[in-house]
Amino acid sequence: MLKKLLLTFSVVLFSFVNISLTKADLLFPNNSILPADVIKIQLNALMDNDSKFKDSGIEQTWNFAHPNNKKNTGPLPNFKMMIKGNSYKMLLNHLSHTITALGSSNEWAQFEVVILDKEKIYHKFNWQVEKFTMEGPLQGCWLTTVVSNPIPLGSSI
Repeated sequence: MLKKLLLTFSVVLFSFVNISLTKADLLFPNNSILPADVIKIQLNALMDNDSKFKDSGIEQTWNFAHPNNKKNTGPLPNFKMMIKGNSYKMLLNHLSHTITALGSSNEWAQFEVVILDKEKIYHKFNWQVEKFTMEGPLQGCWLTTVVSNPIPLGSSI
């Protein structure tokens, strides 16, 4: 009985350690990551949403959301529901994406993002990042402030 209990405890402990190690693999903002790279990190993560753990792509995207954006979307569980909802679900496990710079300054950068979803339909987004200027660990980091509603562009077929 003790042997079975220890084995169960070991499996549970390993599961928690494994989860914490994989979540540690996510990237976090730092001031050396360029604006376009922030979007690449987010899109690549969403392209393979469950690669590190369930919804790791959404959590990776959340890590690079501006604090004001997080206030608007609510806590991470709300953000997950929003991304999985009708407006943004095409970002999850999409097949490909392109990122085109539209304009920038020292404080903001705007990009056109076109994704090909898993149904082979193209969607266009305007994606904006801003440099965080307030004191603290995010100072100087580029973070997502706006992602427009998608504009369907039609089928690839």
